[in-house]
Amino acid sequence: MPPTVILPQPDRSLSPYTLRQSTGFTPPQAPLRSRVFFAAAHVVADPLADVTPASPPALDWDATLAYRRHLWSLGLGVAEAMDTAQRGMGLDWPTARELIRRSVAEAHAVGGMIACGAGTDHLPPHAGYTLDQVEAAYLEQIEVVEQAGGRVILMASRALAACARGPDDYLRVYGRILSQVRQPVILHWLGEMFDPHLAGYWGSRSLDDAMETALAIIHEYAAKIDGIKISLLDADREVQMRRRLPPGVRMYSGDDFNYPDLILGDDQGYSDALLGIFDAIAPAASAALQALDADDPSRYRAILEPTVPLSRHIFQSPTYYYKTGVVFLAYLNGHQNHFRMVGAQESARSIIHLSRLLVLADQAGILRDPDLAAARMRHVLALAGIEG
Repeated sequence: MPPTVILPQPDRSLSPYTLRQSTGFTPPQAPLRSRVFFAAAHVVADPLADVTPASPPALDWDATLAYRRHLWSLGLGVAEAMDTAQRGMGLDWPTARELIRRSVAEAHAVGGMIACGAGTDHLPPHAGYTLDQVEAAYLEQIEVVEQAGGRVILMASRALAACARGPDDYLRVYGRILSQVRQPVILHWLGEMFDPHLAGYWGSRSLDDAMETALAIIHEYAAKIDGIKISLLDADREVQMRRRLPPGVRMYSGDDFNYPDLILGDDQGYSDALLGIFDAIAPAASAALQALDADDPSRYRAILEPTVPLSRHIFQSPTYYYKTGVVFLAYLNGHQNHFRMVGAQESARSIIHLSRLLVLADQAGILRDPDLAAARMRHVLALAGIEG
């Protein structure tokens, strides 16, 4: 019999909710080919480490790497040490560096696809950096990724956003970096809803002008660029930019609100994907791509579209707290035995938010064991003083 959980409502009432039976998605039997899917993967904190929110992070390496093997088993690539892994929100560079080294080695061992974030976040936060210092910081992290044998995702830089005076400074820094990388990289345009420190990236608060600068860099250095991930939650702008990319440069959708249509595409092209939500809905993402491989767009839509309300809930404002929902789903689905996060970010969303997340995950068919999910939800509710 399906389990029932007593959930709190926004009006402070309590209501029973009965979970459905698990949908169950079949892992692929062959490599996925219609699109390139990266899941930006979360990290699992060590719950027994004696740390505070201000301490260097402590990771459960076994559970963290096991989750990456789970993603690879579904045919997805792993986007490592990105914002989903709490980069800039608890995951410091020394730990990210070790994460990159371990994950790339694991990817090579199992034949998994991986790309890793390289940025400038090891620079202490202040506004006095020069462009040369930003460039040197980028190259330091790029060297770590390349020496490990990983592909580089060139992350947006808070330090560059702080010191650049206009588009020419971005053209200079990116030009110098791209001229030195060993293999094509993925660029990363992260909107200020994901990181307020990146407002005005590419040298302008006008997104139209910012896009022109990014496109100028891409066209000049197309041979050094595999693609660009944009996370602006603006489907029309993504399509507009996608149509202006040079041949061979991919658009990796980072739009966690509109991904089904963007990935499916139109008669002028489609987006590949590099998404945080794919960490949380990995089995559905894999099944949807299998449907595209089978030339079954109706099946694709039937799988992915029910996940959109869940994703929009997880990524609701303040968007940068979405990591809490991603980790909570991993906990509900049994991929880790606790709901603790680096920097105590498990407290970043309310019990009302988490209760609604359970309902939406159930309705999207994302809960692989409803009895386990219900038991773990009851535990979280009890900690919040809600018994039922």
